[in-house]
Amino acid sequence: MTVDPDRQDRGVGRRLMLDVMRRAEERHAPGIRLLQSGYHCRSFALYADLGFEFREMLACLQGPPIGSSIPGHAVRAATDADLAACNEVCRRVHGTDRGGEVIDALKQGTARVVEHDGRLTGYATDLAFFAHAVGETTEDIKALVGAAAGFGGPGILVPASNSALLQWGLRNGLKITQFMTLMTVGLYSEPAGAYLPSILY
Repeated sequence: MTVDPDRQDRGVGRRLMLDVMRRAEERHAPGIRLLQSGYHCRSFALYADLGFEFREMLACLQGPPIGSSIPGHAVRAATDADLAACNEVCRRVHGTDRGGEVIDALKQGTARVVEHDGRLTGYATDLAFFAHAVGETTEDIKALVGAAAGFGGPGILVPASNSALLQWGLRNGLKITQFMTLMTVGLYSEPAGAYLPSILY
């Protein structure tokens, strides 16, 4: 959501967000998640005033492909047969699955999975701004990022609290291009594993 700079500071953003919240309530959505541009203090204040809680700072990373592997973690193209295992990993980490997005990624040929100790332990719908990845451990996400041929759009969103993943990315040539803030109101399950959210969450 954005407001023309010439029309800011007139309550337009507040009215738009209140309408979004009203529509979510009418549809009985258990919660709302958003990514806020980290530099924009006024929008952060608006969302906080509307009841949104800070959850995570995300660093957007972009750069050349890393081209590395993580010992014991094999990355390959996902197949339709992997859908159930992908959904199970996502449920363990986030409390719900994102099967629809995985199906779309399978159709587009962008989905990848990582296997460790003979089983699927993570996946990525792509490594891009509008894609997500989930892994049981940080090593799973490192493997997916390390095997990526590139990073779509502005880059991948790395939770800043995952210092091991963030520092690994920076040491391997990725650069921070911007910060974003994950905020929520209503239902939120604290992730129980490693992940890269998408701008769509």
